[in-house]
Amino acid sequence: MQVANKVHKFFMRVPSPMYLGIAVLIFAASNSVTRKIVEVGQAHAINGINPISLCNVLFVGNICALGLMTLIFYQDWKPNTLKALTRKDWISLTITGILSGAIAPALIFSAIEQTNITNIVLIGRIEPILTLVLGVWLLGSRVDFWASAGSLISFVGVIVTAFLASSGQMMTMAGFHGRGEIFVAMAAIIGSIATVVGKLQLQSIPLGIFTIYRNILGTVIFFILANLLYGPNHFAEVLSPFLWQWMIVYAAVIVVMGQLCWLAGLKNATSTELNLASLLNPIAAIVMAYLILGEAPTLAQYLGGSLLFLGVILGLVGNLYQAKRNRELVRAC
Repeated sequence: MQVANKVHKFFMRVPSPMYLGIAVLIFAASNSVTRKIVEVGQAHAINGINPISLCNVLFVGNICALGLMTLIFYQDWKPNTLKALTRKDWISLTITGILSGAIAPALIFSAIEQTNITNIVLIGRIEPILTLVLGVWLLGSRVDFWASAGSLISFVGVIVTAFLASSGQMMTMAGFHGRGEIFVAMAAIIGSIATVVGKLQLQSIPLGIFTIYRNILGTVIFFILANLLYGPNHFAEVLSPFLWQWMIVYAAVIVVMGQLCWLAGLKNATSTELNLASLLNPIAAIVMAYLILGEAPTLAQYLGGSLLFLGVILGLVGNLYQAKRNRELVRAC
């Protein structure tokens, strides 16, 4: 109990930008690590079935993550805290839990089977610009010129990549197949909505309730959908010890640490900081795909990635400029 209290207090003291930086690194490696683990499972098939299938990774990984989250945030689930939540809070939590905890991850995992990681990264870059627009619209956030320009240029990078990949030989080179990219785009739209709504929810809902409820709901909904779509035999190897050994480590690092760092940073971060974190993610993810999977970017991806990098630079300039203005305002007061 004392250990859990210390961990909880430590999480509350770390600055938002540090949380976001750690989350970016973890999320950047997540898709590549997932594919690598699935490849490991294929080499250890049981009765011809891969025990570390993508569905098993999502389902068992979430169960392991739930256990770890409960140890850290059990104090947030006190009766008095739960009673303080309104009916509107629970409805909002349920909607975002289904969208971001079940549907978006399922779309990304389906895309991993159908296209390469670099394409997933590039197409997913529509999320920052949508998050920026929704933040201004729903939260009344004030966004400076540099942040807007960085997001816009990064978005153009996605368009350029898709355009160059849409004809003949370049299409094959870039590895665009269509269906996987559509899944990524849908997940990005859901992710942007969940990010903005989640920031609103975290102003009144404890982090522990937010994460655990979303995890439980997402896991249950995903399990039901997978059984309806693929049949009850789809999780045939879900009790494999080999699967659970890998998933405990995977859940601790990728699911728990990644989610907690992102949500903890999300709670107090400015829109500019969130935007910069989102812009840095694709660059790191492309590097991780190369280091972990050996995926060398194609010509189309290099061109799109260059624009992404330019967007990151503009976002960084905006952050530095905003920090300077804040210091000047403090001195003036």
